[in-house]
Amino acid sequence: MTRISFLGAAGTVTGSRHLLETHGRTLLVDCGLFQGTKPNRLKNRQPISDYVDPAKIDAVLLTHAHVDHIGYLPKLVKDGFRGPIHCTCATAELARILLLDTAHLQEEEARWANKRGYSKHSPAEPLFRKEDAERVLPLIQSMPFGTHFEPAQGVRAKFRDVGHILGAAYLDLKTVLSRRERKIVFSGDIGRPTDMLLRPPAQPYNVDYLIMESTYGDRVHEPENPVEHIARAINEALERGGVIVIPAFAVGRSQTLLYVLRELEEAGRIPELPVFLDSPMAIEALDIHRRHIADMNLECRRKHLCDTHIFTPKNLRISVTREDSQKINAIKKDAIIISASGMAAGGRILHHLHERLPDERNSVFIIGYQAEGTRGRTITEGRPYVRMFGEEVPIKAHIERIEGFSGHADHEEMLAWLMGFNRPVERVFLVHGEGEARQALKEQIQRQRKKLPKWTKEEDKNRLEWDVTIPQEGDSAILEFE
Repeated sequence: MTRISFLGAAGTVTGSRHLLETHGRTLLVDCGLFQGTKPNRLKNRQPISDYVDPAKIDAVLLTHAHVDHIGYLPKLVKDGFRGPIHCTCATAELARILLLDTAHLQEEEARWANKRGYSKHSPAEPLFRKEDAERVLPLIQSMPFGTHFEPAQGVRAKFRDVGHILGAAYLDLKTVLSRRERKIVFSGDIGRPTDMLLRPPAQPYNVDYLIMESTYGDRVHEPENPVEHIARAINEALERGGVIVIPAFAVGRSQTLLYVLRELEEAGRIPELPVFLDSPMAIEALDIHRRHIADMNLECRRKHLCDTHIFTPKNLRISVTREDSQKINAIKKDAIIISASGMAAGGRILHHLHERLPDERNSVFIIGYQAEGTRGRTITEGRPYVRMFGEEVPIKAHIERIEGFSGHADHEEMLAWLMGFNRPVERVFLVHGEGEARQALKEQIQRQRKKLPKWTKEEDKNRLEWDVTIPQEGDSAILEFE
């Protein structure tokens, strides 16, 4: 008997954790932190041992390196997990810097809460520390896309490129000992077919069970070219005076922005402004992107042959230390600040927003998905204040929403991906989405049944086609996978 249990990202966009018990082994697919609303963040304090003893998990398999997919690993190891952690090569490199940075942010947040006295706990304690993150690193086992490995006897696994961020993959699990092959696919986060840096998502086939993300299940990305949008927005911001602040994920979004700014400068579309990359993690991730050019799309690789500085605007300034970051406060106009995190959930971006939001001459560009309850969502919703560092900060700066830089496929792109399957999926579980998004994607799939692949074998024609389930946190399902 194979059982799948949904321990996170079931009703939320974050906290991705899917427990698969199969072939006598216990596997955890992704191990992320919950982010966003306070009730979600408090879930990080609920021990995973309420569902499963970490010491009894045989292996963890990671789809990609974003914190909502890997950020709980230090706590898992702290609580007893000692098995291998499987992922792609680029994910392994990115996970190292992300986990250490996440531990640092946990410690900093606790330190700041104790200093300002706004925690209900005395003293405030981090969920985990740097030494817990360091214990994760020796457990990571990386492999190239498409390499077969066996996380359980009788189960063949491989990672296939899914876009989204560097190293991101969907996980393909297939039984190899039973009389009839069965396949489970965990989509991870599905990238866009037209990503500026990455290859389009690879196409799965012969899938029986699909655990699929639904972040943008209820919307279509704006048709405006994001490069055109950001060029216009930058020039309009310069007319207002002030500084442009861009909260950006340290992995993926920051590198795409640098790439686009370089392109716009080369074309004379924007002036050669000082561009401050103020995120130690984004700086390290930039080096990793440069080392993994082979994992990027054809156009990006072609440009890199002619210009190895495709991620380097002409006046790029790297801010490594806290002192470097603080010096940016002296800049009052005609500059761009790129800093993490992308949802303004923590990190140096909070200090820049605290400094710049109250001034109407400044501009803040929001360029990615903002989960419910995050400061990024508050800023985009047009509210007069956003809370940070225990105080209400007025939002007077110009807020520019730029959708096209999202690393997530929208609902049309996800449906197009499904239409590429060679036959129907016996059961689809929609995860990693808020309530309305999951319900909307379910309805879209049901409306498109006539266009989606159909059963072709005579004995399969009576099957229910495209059975779509919306699991809630803690739900389980039995799968025929042995």
